Amino acid sequence: MQLNDIFAKDVQRLIEGVIKADDAAHLGTEVEEYVLTNEAAKGLELLLEAYTNYTNANGVWISGFFGSGKSHLLKMLAHLLGDVEGQEFDRSQVVESFRAKASDAFLPPLLDKSARIPAKSLLFNIDQKVALITKDQTDALLKVFVKVFDESRGYYGDQGHIARFERQLDDEGQLEAFKAAFQSISGREWVERRPSFGLPTVRNQVNEAYAQVTGVDPATVTDILATYQATYAVSIEDFADDVKAWLDTQPDGFRLNFYVDEVGQFIGSNTHLMLNLQTIAESLNTKCDGRAWVMVTSQEDMDKVVGDRTKQQGNDFSKIQARFNTRVKLTSADVEEVIRKRLLEKNDTGEMALAAIYAEESANFKTLFDFVDGAKTYRNYTDETHFVGTYPFVSYQFPLFQAAIEGISDHNAFEGRNSSVGERSMLGVVQQVAKEIGNVEVGTLATFDHMFAGIRASLKTAAQKQILEAERNLDNQLAIRLLKALFLVKYVESFQATPRNLTVLVYDNFGLDLPALAEDVKEALTLLETQTYVQRNGNTYEYLTNEEQVIEEEIKNVDIDASEVSAQLFKILSGDVIKTTKIRYAKNGQDFPF
Repeated sequence: MQLNDIFAKDVQRLIEGVIKADDAAHLGTEVEEYVLTNEAAKGLELLLEAYTNYTNANGVWISGFFGSGKSHLLKMLAHLLGDVEGQEFDRSQVVESFRAKASDAFLPPLLDKSARIPAKSLLFNIDQKVALITKDQTDALLKVFVKVFDESRGYYGDQGHIARFERQLDDEGQLEAFKAAFQSISGREWVERRPSFGLPTVRNQVNEAYAQVTGVDPATVTDILATYQATYAVSIEDFADDVKAWLDTQPDGFRLNFYVDEVGQFIGSNTHLMLNLQTIAESLNTKCDGRAWVMVTSQEDMDKVVGDRTKQQGNDFSKIQARFNTRVKLTSADVEEVIRKRLLEKNDTGEMALAAIYAEESANFKTLFDFVDGAKTYRNYTDETHFVGTYPFVSYQFPLFQAAIEGISDHNAFEGRNSSVGERSMLGVVQQVAKEIGNVEVGTLATFDHMFAGIRASLKTAAQKQILEAERNLDNQLAIRLLKALFLVKYVESFQATPRNLTVLVYDNFGLDLPALAEDVKEALTLLETQTYVQRNGNTYEYLTNEEQVIEEEIKNVDIDASEVSAQLFKILSGDVIKTTKIRYAKNGQDFPF
């Protein structure tokens, strides 16, 4: 039986590895395939409790490991708690889907209660909406919120002054008349022409249409758009007032909620942007009295996003913690649970075949998959259910790969926007590996080095130069696999890359002769060391980056005379180790030189 035959769902099917806030095409599949993990269910209960019983906090902070489902949860929340602009998907379907996924009795009543609150959801990835706004602008975050709010009402969000012009016409009940007048003058739709607001012809047509609609003398209308551009300014208070004014036109109890994906990545270590976010949430809360919520996702906890803080920043930070009082933290356990349920679920035939393998091999799991030599201990297969659910992967691979990704990201090895670990999905990587090894016999394992393929397209060429070189020049496939594994664990401090632990990483088939594989690993490591792909420190091996490889080559190329080696050894022995050239005979106290 082949691996492809044991899965309940086709592993080759399209799974969007990275959930996109504005993607409506796959929404039905995303709702159906959303895995409500135990941690996510607990977080959702807390969140809905706060949302349906508003006290004072109006912010939700969702954080966790990459691939733990933060963006997926945020998108589901947007559809659970309101109607999403431009996405014709019935909110009640999402509520019903979550009712079916709930495993305890507390969640369904909260889902029903939240569904009775009318709301509009504004869901966006902050990096996609930022456009010409740069992070070093003090009001960068506010401008994104204003842009999204303007767009939701049909105004031109890319240019705040034009959006204000449209809104004020709308408040006067003249916007539709202006659009009709503009079309009759220009021959084209206003929505189509407004991006060309800088052209003199468009400005003249705007002036003429404005004069026609308002009844003012055309001669007195000089350049209405220039006037708006010159006087346009944006403040958090004005924005909160605008939101309140809009909410006041809606039915009683109506809410407007902002769902902001990857806000932690956008803010980075810029404390000013973090405080900006706090002030936006605080002003919306004060003005709108719980009718406007802000829910965000972040790669890390708030503490890690802000980093080291002065006493004053600490005081400011305590305010944002109070505002974002509801915190949902997704862990590495969520990642594994999502992957098991969404991708690796087995059919009946597969379960029977794997149960037989478990009965035969379970006694060996500790020998096969436990790390030694002072390395961090990772959870092994706990029982048959865990083994069947996780196979062909080994449970240590998920947390170890997450640690590897974070280390590689911290050392700036990813290209461009991929420097954010949020740009890649653990689910996508695991699916890619499952696809690659699908045509092998059951009993084969996915090895840790396979996971390199899932990130190599995002890596800078310089970072993977040694691997590319080894693939061209080395015939030893095991050596290349070990090099990929060593690259992944290079920045994982808790992992000791000894020959024994590296053997665990490349163990790829039950029934394989472990002592023979261990010998092959040692030979391959010796080859990598002599070719200067890796460096050995005692019993551990380390992948050499470009710069490190050059230094190691230079060290190897220095010729040292044997007499110099002897002289240096003598100096060490006589100066640091023994520190004397005489020995005393204790019986008579006489010293003898040696």
